[in-house]
Amino acid sequence: MREKRRYFYMNDCIFCKIRDQEIPSYKVYEDEKVYAFLDMTQVTKGHTLVIPKKHVSDIFEFNEQLAADLFTRIPKVSQALQTAFPEMQGINIINNNKEIAYQSVFHSHVHLIPRYGKEDDFSMHFGDHSEQYSPEEMTKIAQTIKEQVS
Repeated sequence: MREKRRYFYMNDCIFCKIRDQEIPSYKVYEDEKVYAFLDMTQVTKGHTLVIPKKHVSDIFEFNEQLAADLFTRIPKVSQALQTAFPEMQGINIINNNKEIAYQSVFHSHVHLIPRYGKEDDFSMHFGDHSEQYSPEEMTKIAQTIKEQVS
């Protein structure tokens, strides 16, 4: 069943169709492993998506090689954005995984969102819950994760 669902997503995936040029895009970079194009929403000027050419839904389907293929291209495209837009003051690099984490297209992708100032209509919020965890609880959380890293 999972393989059948995967086949459906790959054949109905908007990013696969963009990659295959069945749907037009504003391409900014392409090589044998990745495809980068402007996000249609343009949260800020130059908002770019970088996708692996291989269809994977999210980071949980990556192996080390696919991660290297995708993430080693991020500096190249980010630096191109900085050169293209010298007024850029920073960049957010975002990778959402699963619906709860705001992933809306289920072909893994990285958002490169140039930042032009505090009033550029983009923000993120990180709540501070540090008072909810004792040093012992933090140690236990770290140990639980460490045991799963292979």
